[in-house]
Amino acid sequence: MGFLVPVISENLHIALPSFGPVLSAALVGLMVAAMASGPIADRWGRRWVVIVSVLVFALFALLTARAQSLQELVLYRFLTGLGLGGAMPNAVALTSEFTPKRLQAIVIGAIFTGMPAGAVIASQAAAFMIPRWGWRSVFVLGGALPLVLAVVLIARLPESAEWIESRARGRLTARRTVPVRDLFTDGRAAGTLLLWIPFFMNLLILYFVLSWLPSLLRQSGLSIAAGVQAVAAFSLGGMLGTLTQGHIMRATGTRTALVGEFALCMLLIPSLASAASSAALMLTIIFVLGVCVQGAQAGLNALAAMFYPTPIRATGVGWALGVGRVGSIVGPSVGGLLLSMQWTPDRIFMAGMAPAICAAAAIVVAATRKNPSWLMADG
Repeated sequence: MGFLVPVISENLHIALPSFGPVLSAALVGLMVAAMASGPIADRWGRRWVVIVSVLVFALFALLTARAQSLQELVLYRFLTGLGLGGAMPNAVALTSEFTPKRLQAIVIGAIFTGMPAGAVIASQAAAFMIPRWGWRSVFVLGGALPLVLAVVLIARLPESAEWIESRARGRLTARRTVPVRDLFTDGRAAGTLLLWIPFFMNLLILYFVLSWLPSLLRQSGLSIAAGVQAVAAFSLGGMLGTLTQGHIMRATGTRTALVGEFALCMLLIPSLASAASSAALMLTIIFVLGVCVQGAQAGLNALAAMFYPTPIRATGVGWALGVGRVGSIVGPSVGGLLLSMQWTPDRIFMAGMAPAICAAAAIVVAATRKNPSWLMADG
């Protein structure tokens, strides 16, 4: 949505700062569904939750193509987010349950290349389609592709063997309540809270960049096409980061990898303002930023899947993603607020350092604990 905002703003005559709720709406839906779908899937299975979620975001992406007002955009983006939020934690849970533990960080990181790869395809498709058929055509494509995917999933997606075995043993069907409280039992409370802090901060950075980067670069005097290419560079960096994150974590340790990535974010985000005068330098910085931000996210996703046992894995991943989505909602909203307050792009980029500092600080503080759990993992 981020790289379409300038075009939609001009086409529908909606002021740019008004798009904060539009950008946040899908993230609110994603947060709600991530938190709700995990407990549902832990009780009833992952397969159909994923399939229904894909159908939901396909339908409402198609309806977004028919939107005529700000209110319709907010509604359709929220409903699209419900589908996205239901699919993600259960895809992670299924993947982790089909993967040997020693390879989970690598494989889960690898499947999350789908997100930046999708952004790359969308940005390039938008650059081609918008001049020819307008911004609505991008949502038609974005709704048609998941409909095809849903057919494939219905035919081929298996249910979790671990979940089936657990259900057969009565460990899941015996539950009469949603197992959210189990995230804080058996010594998991501190690990859960420490996991949520970098989830929140990193997704704030991720969606701040994806939502507002094209518009901020446009205000800095660059073209809309330059903003689209910036999103593509960020996403290509994200693909590299997610593919290599598991290997980096195994080689350096979880704490070192994550703190290093957030430290680089502190340096790269404020440098975007001064780099706007050079397209090559700007794209290089954005590419490296994509490696760091989305690599760290892949690492956090893998850690969440490894930290929780099978009966509550989808719930644990879903709630971590859900808490992170609060950060992803705050990011676009803060960007809109700062624009409405007449902040310049360089001041806004400077403010983007704060969440990276908080995420790194949380990990460092966790390392001082006697039993910092997953944060000290070397695998």
